Amino acid sequence: MHRRPFITAVTAALGASVCGAAPRSKTILLKSAWDTVNIGDIGHTPGTLRILEEHLPDVHVIVWAMALDDRVRGMLTRRFPKAEIVQGKIDDPQLASAFQRADLVIQNSGMSQDTSLAARCVLLGKPFGFYGQSFFPGFVEGEKGRANIALLDKAAFIYCRDSRTLAILRGAGAKPQVLEFAPDGCFGIDVRDDARALAFMKKHGLEERKFITLQLRTQTAKHPGKDNPPLNPLHPTPQQQAEDERRAAKHRELVTAWVRQTGFKVLIAPEVKKEMEHNKRLIHDPLPADIKPQVVNCEAFWNADEAASVFARAHTCICHEPHSLIIALANGTPVIHTFSEFHSPKCWMFEDIGLPEWLLEFDSTPSVRMTETLLAIHRDYPAALAKVKTAMAFVRERHAATMRGIEGLLLSS
Repeated sequence: MHRRPFITAVTAALGASVCGAAPRSKTILLKSAWDTVNIGDIGHTPGTLRILEEHLPDVHVIVWAMALDDRVRGMLTRRFPKAEIVQGKIDDPQLASAFQRADLVIQNSGMSQDTSLAARCVLLGKPFGFYGQSFFPGFVEGEKGRANIALLDKAAFIYCRDSRTLAILRGAGAKPQVLEFAPDGCFGIDVRDDARALAFMKKHGLEERKFITLQLRTQTAKHPGKDNPPLNPLHPTPQQQAEDERRAAKHRELVTAWVRQTGFKVLIAPEVKKEMEHNKRLIHDPLPADIKPQVVNCEAFWNADEAASVFARAHTCICHEPHSLIIALANGTPVIHTFSEFHSPKCWMFEDIGLPEWLLEFDSTPSVRMTETLLAIHRDYPAALAKVKTAMAFVRERHAATMRGIEGLLLSS
């Protein structure tokens, strides 16, 4: 923040106090809570709320939640009792009130290509920003891309959660006030449900640091019977089904090698609810007879806090999706991201925070290399734990820097 606006803002605040009128506390409207069937879409919200709470404790936060159920709402209200939660469409009266009270509007981490929030903020003259975002290249291409760039240019900040998104926006000529890298807000998560997690582990004979977790992302419908985006096809093609089979075979080989070489267990742990039946079908059920007793298939979808408590006690978490791994890292556990970049450039955030050797492209990486990466973690586990600690120190440093910028923006508003 420039020196003169900062001095002006502080002087105004002090002047109000001298005159007997306390300065009005600042308010942030946070658009978040994208879904309840994906622990990443759940986890963004408590993660970013914790970052805001730590660095901007006097700021009032209104969470504009896209989707909630009783368990997710209960988790949020217990951990963040001061946060206000609203729901509804952008034109609903309670959202109009939230926008009116907000000094800053933030779209939380995700892949949304929706520009309605930015457009509304421009219309209302409200400062707005994107926190820990990824964008596909198509977002800034063509005539529609030019319109999107024009909106992005009006943002107070865009914090990209991966270097590829940052390069995409810079290459397209986007020029918001701030355009920098900052990790996904989910890295800030600290909610836990130890009681549920420990009961689950006891039931299935999972010992602390003696089991890995794993999930495959399939090309299957997220919401059967409804329209689905291309990455979640309602009717997978034979080619897509064959790709799922090939990837599952690699994970089965990894599971088999792990069990036979270490004697430790495996938990098929859901990041996305829709994958549970497919992971059972593609990974668990076809396993060799001597391996299957050592593999636990999670049969009930969990909340982000229970998942965090299990991941905190796992040896290593392996996932085709990224957010189980973010939650694991936030809880001190090593990870391997067997990624497919067509899901989005968000996969590169693991390289960006200093963990490139744990980032393996699914289709081009042989299963033997996946196994070797996992066993290398196992052979020198203290070094792997230290690597996690170093990566998370960098994440927290970047989050702190973003909050200093946001604090300066609020002081000058």
